[in-house]
Formats: sequence, C-alpha cells, structure tokens
Amino acid sequence: MSNLKLTIAGGDYDRTRPIMDGRVRVPGCDVTYLKMLPAELFFRAIRYGEFDVCELSISSYMLQLQRGQTPYTAIPVFLSRSFRQSNLSIRTDRGINGPADLKGKVVGVPEYQLTAAVWLRGLLRDEHDIESWDMKWRTGGLEIPGREERAPINLPDKYDYAKIGNKTLAGMLESGEIDALISPHDPSCLKRGAPNVARMWDDYRAEEQAYYKRTGVFPVMHLVAIKKSLVEQFPWLPATLYKAFSEAKAIAIEDLKFRTVPTATLPWLQAEVEATEKAMGKDYWPYGLEANRDVLEKLIRYSHEQHLTEPGLKPEDLFDKTTWAVAP
Repeated sequence: MSNLKLTIAGGDYDRTRPIMDGRVRVPGCDVTYLKMLPAELFFRAIRYGEFDVCELSISSYMLQLQRGQTPYTAIPVFLSRSFRQSNLSIRTDRGINGPADLKGKVVGVPEYQLTAAVWLRGLLRDEHDIESWDMKWRTGGLEIPGREERAPINLPDKYDYAKIGNKTLAGMLESGEIDALISPHDPSCLKRGAPNVARMWDDYRAEEQAYYKRTGVFPVMHLVAIKKSLVEQFPWLPATLYKAFSEAKAIAIEDLKFRTVPTATLPWLQAEVEATEKAMGKDYWPYGLEANRDVLEKLIRYSHEQHLTEPGLKPEDLFDKTTWAVAP
C-alpha cells in the first residue's frame, strides 16, 4: 500500500523543522510541508479549508467549531504559545498610566477574534476590572489597509466596534487617532521610536514572569488541525501526527541545550534554557489535553465573556477523541 500524500501548512519553527527536514517521519505518510505566515495561512484555512493539516488560530477554530462551520478537527499540539504583555502599545499622552486607564479608550486590533487579543482582554478583566465592551474597538490592517475578520463575528450592541477602512492601525496609533493597540507584531511606529508611542509594560518580561508565577498560565495561541474528511478515511492519522509533532518538539528542546555550537544566535542560550526550566519546569511547552486543561478552560471562558463563543464548550470538544489516549 502506498503512503498517504499529506500537505502540512505551518510556520517555520524549531519545533516543526524536524518534520520539515525529514528527521521525524509521519508513519504512513509522505509529507509536503508548506512554510507560511499565520495571517495568510489562517485566512485561507478558515475561509476555504485549503490544507490537509495546518497550524490554526485556536480562537478562530473554537468559534467555527461551535458554529459547526469548520472542516477541521484538532489535536492538542500547540505550535504557538506566548505571553502577550509585550503586544499592548499605548499613546503616552492620553493619561494611560496603567492598564485600568484603558477603560473608555479607543483600542486598535487587527481582528477582534485574534487569540492574542482574547488573552489580553481576559487579563484586563481578571486583573484590572475592565470588561471588553468598556473599550472602543477599531479593526483593520496593521501596516497594510484592508484586513478583515477571518471568520464573521457578531458583537452585542453595547460594543463600539468599527472597521478602519483604508487606514492602518500603526498609522492611527502614531497620529493619535487611537489610544492603544493590541498586535502580535510590533507596529512600525513603536519600532522606530515615534513620539508618544510606547509599550504598556516597558519591562514586559518581568510582567510576564510575574503573571506566570501568579497564575501558572502559559497562554496557547495556535493548534494543529486536520481535515475531517481525511480523519474519516484514515482514523489513525490524528494520533500519528500528535506523536510526530511531539517528537519534533523534543528534538527542538534538546537542540537548544547543545553547548558546543549554539543552535540560535544568542550568547547565553544555555543559561536561558536553564532559567526557563527553573521557572516553569522541564516540560515548559506542554502538548496534550490534561497538561493544558486549566489554560484551555481559561481561554474558553474568555472567549465566551468577550462574545465570541456561546457557553458550554469544553477542552475535550476541541480535539479528535483518538488523541486522548496518546495525549493524556
């Protein structure tokens, strides 16, 4: 029997490279790995279901899953995890001296449903008593005009939500047309030191480490999704892929510890790994359902509170049931 021809679309990460370069095989499959950036990848996957297997925004996936509109099922492999305190930029001339001062302010975000934005809005609610509708939302392209929500959303009337049309969020932050901005990418005005533009938390690393110490939460951003039609034909595929991605991640973490020639262009790479393990444990980037249950439950709660999903979603609902045994 010939192998299954499988196309995987995802980012170029150390934790996916062993699959890309063939060090990790997916048994029974001949893999073609398409390296793509998230914005294009997610739009094409969510709007058109183009790929056999792909990296996917967990927020958008949950939204479509609950609506019965996704052609995908997922496995508990989290290719992207990130603390997002560094992704909140502000105008320094608007009286924003702390997160609580964002109440009533105009905040830009490329898409309201972005997982990074869901996590930051949840943090603002839990720790600073700001509801998502307490801010005015403006959506569109960060540096290029025209970006839209990849999946339709329907916010209640109490929200002040509008698209920015042919403007850019970076330009509006620099000109003062918005007061703050949530974006996974630093806006150009912040990178070149434009006047009156700064991060909310200048020492975001310390803020993120303190957040983890308080909550034990390392936010998940992207998961791996598989076409349902493929799973129906090849029910062994989700568990097989879970094992392959887990093996690739293990190789990536070991590569970070290789002292003779550093695998990344950083002078104290080994020290960084050791400090991370001391703060977060040996398995600081866990895959699997149970290892991430608390994190997933919090994200599900945030999504509901922010009027993206309806109540009732559970972590088990997100993943193909065949992965539960191999991904405890």
